[in-house]
Amino acid sequence: MSKTKVSPIGSSWDEFEKKTFTPEEIMESDLRVALISELIRARNDQGITQKQLEEASGVKQPVIARMEKGTTDPQLMTILKILRPLGKTLAIVPIEEKQPRNIHLRTFKKGGTFRQKPMR
Repeated sequence: MSKTKVSPIGSSWDEFEKKTFTPEEIMESDLRVALISELIRARNDQGITQKQLEEASGVKQPVIARMEKGTTDPQLMTILKILRPLGKTLAIVPIEEKQPRNIHLRTFKKGGTFRQKPMR
């Protein structure tokens, strides 16, 4: 039996990610994670279960669960239906080209102003 060391691809996830994915793919993934994280945070902050969100949005609970797990790529209308009962919506904002990994997700609270959160 050989005792040859197997070298991992890179020494960290960031290094592996940069070697494997294009900057556009990384930015798209970061944006998807930021959006779903904000959705989960809003639901948890309001103490709403997935089932209650189903009743308020019309989107079935299993679909919400798959979105939150990241195992599905939801359509825009599905996301909007889920955000509405949470008092949120989406906004189109300029992309910061200088720092592509620095994703900012802006959410709009009902009756409030934009709140910008840097996402990692």
